[in-house]
Amino acid sequence: MGLWEAFLNWLRSLFFKQEMELSLIGLQNAGKTSLVNVVATGGYSEDMIPTVGFNMRKVTKGNVTIKLWDLGGQPRFRSMWERYCRAVSAIVYVVDAADPDNLSVSKSELHDLLSKSSLNGIPLLVLGNKIDKPGALSKEALTDEMGLTSLADREVCCFMISCKNSTNIDQVIDWLVKHSKSKN
Repeated sequence: MGLWEAFLNWLRSLFFKQEMELSLIGLQNAGKTSLVNVVATGGYSEDMIPTVGFNMRKVTKGNVTIKLWDLGGQPRFRSMWERYCRAVSAIVYVVDAADPDNLSVSKSELHDLLSKSSLNGIPLLVLGNKIDKPGALSKEALTDEMGLTSLADREVCCFMISCKNSTNIDQVIDWLVKHSKSKN
């Protein structure tokens, strides 16, 4: 019976384990690394050091293993975003929803990136972070400011989150897990 059970477990692992690869991008100080930490550990730290280049972290949620590429958002690192976004399950674009001064730059960077033919059809998940701060945009305002309705060549989803308070993080994870199952 032990051999039969091992065989069944192996068979189940083929059909029920999912893997996905995501690139987290956005301008500096949007909250990408905070999001990775909240998803991975459930913890939030106020004192984050800016990502230099990129970090990679694997997180398992249920039967889904998510490989997260956390890419630096400073101007000198934005040219490498495309390279890390090719062949991923989804592009996760994090926006500081409480920083109106950077929205036009954020929109421009997102649309420039998505204009690359190598990224055609890759789903986009936009996360408006820092909704716990005063003056943070609503989902409708962020969708409008970022020009998300004009992105017709791919699946686009938007959530408003707070890494600090873990607001809507579970919904983001659920979307990613469901997305991995529908794509694999």
